[in-house]
Amino acid sequence: MRWLAILISVIGAAAMADPPEIRAVDATMSEGTWRFDVTLLHPDSGWDHYADAWEVRTPDGTLIGTRTLAHPHVNEQPFTRSLGALKIPAGLDEVIIRAQCSVDGWSAHETRVPLKN
Repeated sequence: MRWLAILISVIGAAAMADPPEIRAVDATMSEGTWRFDVTLLHPDSGWDHYADAWEVRTPDGTLIGTRTLAHPHVNEQPFTRSLGALKIPAGLDEVIIRAQCSVDGWSAHETRVPLKN
C-alpha cells in the first residue's frame, strides 16, 4: 500500500506542475485596436486548480491587457478566450503572451506573437 500512496503523490505533483500551455494565438487589428484569441491547454481539475488568466505584454514587459478566466474548463480542453480593444504602442512588431494558473502562478513560458496589419 505504501507504493500506492507514493504513486498517487507523484502523479498529483506532476499534475500540479503543468503550467498552462499556449496552443495558439490569433491577433487581428481592426480600426486601430487589436484583438487576441488565445487557445490554452491546462489540466484543470476544478475550482482548486485551473488556468485563471493570460496577459499581453510588450517585449520590454509593459502590460497591455489581461484576460481573467472566471472559471475552470475541466471538460473543455483546449479552450479559446478572447480579449479585444487593446491599444498596441506604435512601432511594435510583436507582443508576448503568457498564462497563469490558480496554483502555480504565471508560467515562465512566453509566446512571442508577431503583429501583422
